[in-house]
Amino acid sequence: MSEDHSHEPRWKHDGVRVIKGDRLDSNTAQTPGMFRQAAINHARVGAQKIWAGTVSIQPDAKTGVHHHGALESVIYVVSGKARMRWGDRLEFVAEAGPGDFIFVPPYVPHQEINADPEQPLQCVLVRSDNEAVVVNIDDVEPVEKPEEVYWVDPIHKAP
Repeated sequence: MSEDHSHEPRWKHDGVRVIKGDRLDSNTAQTPGMFRQAAINHARVGAQKIWAGTVSIQPDAKTGVHHHGALESVIYVVSGKARMRWGDRLEFVAEAGPGDFIFVPPYVPHQEINADPEQPLQCVLVRSDNEAVVVNIDDVEPVEKPEEVYWVDPIHKAP
């Protein structure tokens, strides 16, 4: 028997939703070395165009090499020190800390690394579709000499 919501205000069940931090869903695509939890997706809130959640990477841990298909990703670093490697051979590298945003374009092979040997890396993750897509890549050659790519923005100048 379905509930009759006809007497309730229009937006009560179709309006703003608050997802409590202790109610996230770990039943989502995972990559070795990281723990993702969904907050916003189609199944949970009916999201049509975005996915959002958290990711935790243990101290000194490195994820497997992966990409997210056609999705764009934004990572916001809450705490810890993130090191990102990307490219066909993960030859590029940049770091980000608390308050920094990271943008990962579609199909870019990358690896997230917790650059802190003592503290977990905690991030908020947002993607441009309602379901998480993770394509793990197992055949990337190890990096020989990484090329440093400096985090340059209005407050961080190139050295």
